[in-house]
Amino acid sequence: MDRAWTPKIEIHRHGREQQPVIVIDDYARDPEQLIEEAAQQSYRPIGPYYPGVRAVAPPALALSVRDSLATLIQKTFGLEGQLDRIECYFSLITTPPEQLQLLQRLPHFDGLGSQRVAILHHLGRAECGATAFYRHRSTGFETLTDERLGAYNLAVNAEFHRYGVPQPGYIAGDTPIWERIARYEARFNRLLVYRGATLHGAEVPQDLPLPADPRCGRFSINTFIWRDEPTPSPPGSPP
Repeated sequence: MDRAWTPKIEIHRHGREQQPVIVIDDYARDPEQLIEEAAQQSYRPIGPYYPGVRAVAPPALALSVRDSLATLIQKTFGLEGQLDRIECYFSLITTPPEQLQLLQRLPHFDGLGSQRVAILHHLGRAECGATAFYRHRSTGFETLTDERLGAYNLAVNAEFHRYGVPQPGYIAGDTPIWERIARYEARFNRLLVYRGATLHGAEVPQDLPLPADPRCGRFSINTFIWRDEPTPSPPGSPP
């Protein structure tokens, strides 16, 4: 028995909607093995939303992540039935702040539906920054649904005309359009679990080097699990 390995689990709730976030420190028994496995993969951009490159993780890893957390996730998020759909990626943020596309500068969501859950495992050795959650000021939305999406898009587009589009850079804190309601530091071997429909974004310090190397870059494992029929949209969203 490994007495030195004791994951610490906390459950937080934030914002007016009180959406839960599971925080697990020291999640992986051997994080270095995961990093070395990731270093052997070939990376490429996947979709227009994620500001970096990804590689599909081995199915065995995806299943082990899901199975280790399934009971905790179902209880915390009030989900019923088996979470039988899954995607899992080795992910590296590599895009410098000044080169971000507009959609990459905004809070985003990983997919609509209350049955969708995102799992973010921070594994950067020199990790810094955070994952932050946001409220859209004018609508009050912290989570998006099919019913809310149209009104949200209309409001944001109108606010771009009023305030201008965000300048190049990773979102970090309050803006005229969004209010930051929670922030979780990106610590090494920390895992976060949250609803995929929540508005969130990666905080990446302006001067942080962003090499495409899991051994020294801003590396994470991103897993998306869900029950509903449609394919998650978009699967290439940032953490």
